Amino acid sequence: MQKTLNEIAKLVGGRVVGNGDTLITGASGIREAAEGEITFLANSKYSPLMDKTRAAAIVTSEDAQQTSKPIILTENPSLAFVKIISMFTPEEVGHPKGIDFTVVMGKNVSLGRDVAIGAYSVIGDNVTIADNTIIYAGCYIGNQTKIGSKTLIYSHVSIRERITIGNRVIIHSGAVIGSDGFGFETIKGTHHKIPQVGTVEIGDDVEIGANVTIDRARFDKTVIGRGTKIDNLVQIAHNVVIGENSLIVAQAGISGSTILGNNVILGGQAGLVGHIKIGDNAIVTAQSGVAKDVPADTMVSGYPARPYMTNQRVNASLQNLPKLFQELRELKKKIEALEAKLKDK
Repeated sequence: MQKTLNEIAKLVGGRVVGNGDTLITGASGIREAAEGEITFLANSKYSPLMDKTRAAAIVTSEDAQQTSKPIILTENPSLAFVKIISMFTPEEVGHPKGIDFTVVMGKNVSLGRDVAIGAYSVIGDNVTIADNTIIYAGCYIGNQTKIGSKTLIYSHVSIRERITIGNRVIIHSGAVIGSDGFGFETIKGTHHKIPQVGTVEIGDDVEIGANVTIDRARFDKTVIGRGTKIDNLVQIAHNVVIGENSLIVAQAGISGSTILGNNVILGGQAGLVGHIKIGDNAIVTAQSGVAKDVPADTMVSGYPARPYMTNQRVNASLQNLPKLFQELRELKKKIEALEAKLKDK
């Protein structure tokens, strides 16, 4: 496929600077791009690569530095490039079609139109799967689970009993939805398991990464709100509630009964204790340990997590500790010398 730069600019609502008849044959990253391909620049720290890239053209923003290459100026280069990649990348092929003959189907299963289920998957009793949902090979769907339309479930996903999955959800391989919450009562040194009889509710347009674990609630439900995106290897404990359009980055861990608002961002390896609240639009930076509530529209970092600028000042002070220690040692020697002189007098 070939497109002129003018045609691409029309697709993304951008403005061409340079030769609009430049032919584009594909799209790639600014370092990887080959001759004839288009790339993008959304972060100014990569500006020096604009004249080094082999790409034929660049999608960037109005405030980008000048370059000899033709460019398309847009308000949001990243979003524009998503559309361009879709143009040059053929539709994904290889999704399962129909119901494989090896599928184990329970009683009273309700399947919508054009549902596809891959080989050796197990579908429990009284499961409902809506139109155009695709389930890859080797998945387990527990009894009485409901799955919405146009949902994509990759191989080796386990969805336990009585779980509700919304529409247009993507669940990547190895995820476990609805495993028992971690609850025990210790009596005379013995840990007695507390039954976990609640459920999990996943909203529309959620994406769940590989090997994510989302525990069922003890009594009520664990909730993942509409539009939230969860990276790989995240642990979400029982009775956690995550609002809409939040971002949970890899290896984050959320303890039981914690509530996250809308548009919250948890950085990688962030850890949250149980029974706290994280307000709307809050940001928890990577590797932070959060032990108390975080107000809305706040950024926190560190261990224990503090307001971001406070933590930056603490870190800056820590860098000066060797120098302060040396100065203190020298000051101590001076004081000892003065005391010795006074004693002699």
